[in-house]
Amino acid sequence: MAKNKKPHPILTNITITDIAAEGKAIAKVNDIVVFVPFVVPGDVVDLQVTRKKSSFMEARPIHFHSYSDKRIEAVCEHYGICGGCKWQILPYSEQIRYKQKQVVDNLTRIGKIELPEVSPILGSSCTEFYRNKLEFTFSNKRWRTNEEIAEGKVFETLNAVGFHIPGQFDKVLDINKCWLQTEDSNEIRNEIRRYALEKKLTFFDLRSQEGFLRTMMVRTTSTGELMVIVIFFYEDKKAQNALLKHIADKFPQITSLLYVINSKANDTITDQEVIVFKGNECIYEEMEGLKFKIGPKSFYQTNSNQAYELYKIARNFAGLTGNELVYDLYTGTGTIANFVAHQARQVIGIEYVPEAIEDAVINSALNKIENTLFYSGDMKDILNATFIEKHGKPNVIITDPPRAGMHEDVIKAILFAQPERIVYVSCNPATQARDLSLMDVNYRVAAIQPVDMFPHTHHVENVVLLVRR
Repeated sequence: MAKNKKPHPILTNITITDIAAEGKAIAKVNDIVVFVPFVVPGDVVDLQVTRKKSSFMEARPIHFHSYSDKRIEAVCEHYGICGGCKWQILPYSEQIRYKQKQVVDNLTRIGKIELPEVSPILGSSCTEFYRNKLEFTFSNKRWRTNEEIAEGKVFETLNAVGFHIPGQFDKVLDINKCWLQTEDSNEIRNEIRRYALEKKLTFFDLRSQEGFLRTMMVRTTSTGELMVIVIFFYEDKKAQNALLKHIADKFPQITSLLYVINSKANDTITDQEVIVFKGNECIYEEMEGLKFKIGPKSFYQTNSNQAYELYKIARNFAGLTGNELVYDLYTGTGTIANFVAHQARQVIGIEYVPEAIEDAVINSALNKIENTLFYSGDMKDILNATFIEKHGKPNVIITDPPRAGMHEDVIKAILFAQPERIVYVSCNPATQARDLSLMDVNYRVAAIQPVDMFPHTHHVENVVLLVRR
């Protein structure tokens, strides 16, 4: 017979003291660190422990004795339930202060290398409606909040379209208004929901893998273009055409209305055919007179305005005079490669995703850039001594890897290439710090510039310039 688990304790009158690396706040109880979401330093709270280990605990707030003078009201009605924008209750000046601290802590604690002074973080000019891409999920299992359950609220339907609840793969929070993307996004999503409920279209069931409406994506550009992609689980031409026509008629500002039939077990559409219902197959972003094609499968930095600031920093760190051979690692759709091409002799971009490389080539042609070359494949397999000897040792390497950082073989290839300068753009200062320590034998860190791409979250980008010793 299984033993009854001992209930986790309640901790009373606990003062929140700091912010941890992953965005949760922290307190200390009997020298044990407690990680707590949805609180800020200075709050005094009672905590329900949800996880207990010998060296740390996790807990959730159940009662506030007093609020911190740093706390502000969250603007979003979905705050605390939706998994995003957890720092809404911190003033933006405090958010970027903690992000700056996160960069410094990671580089010093993990990197353990000599560092120059870290430049003040570059904050985002827009802290709301800054994203150019959002994906929403249709579900027949609407998440009910604790308040709705306590009130005994009865719903005519549990169909919802919104975001997944963290830790609940088949539960979706029905989103009324999201403050991350322009109002067009909210109006289109809400109208699709209204129409679907009126016409009794079925919403997807993630467990049983059935239902008509599966997911949707909205992409925007700073030039005013608007892409909507509706993903259906199965083909029903009459129903899908009626829905898409309704959306096209209701929202003439949509420049690219697309759809996908995805009957796979997962939501990814990278291997699926995308069909144009109305308008163009893609949208275009602009930056310094350069045009960048964005398709439904394309990667593009989700904060367009701040991406421009990030790329300017990378270009400035690269110190190009027009004579350099530049390697752009993890080039994606070639945005950085094409952005710096006019200041370089040649730029060679490498990226794992073949479709991204196709877009990179198109973007070069679109902008009449003739000094770029692009290669697709696993970075650690492509970037080797043979590749470097064939194309020449680069004067500058720009690298923008995923959150996991660079594979050790890639670092070895970079050290073999011996560029004068390395510009390391990172979305994860912890793995960046690890990689910097591996390159410290041949390169010193000359400059550090954090950039905030994602207000109201703990995520931070960091650009580091390395110079050969």
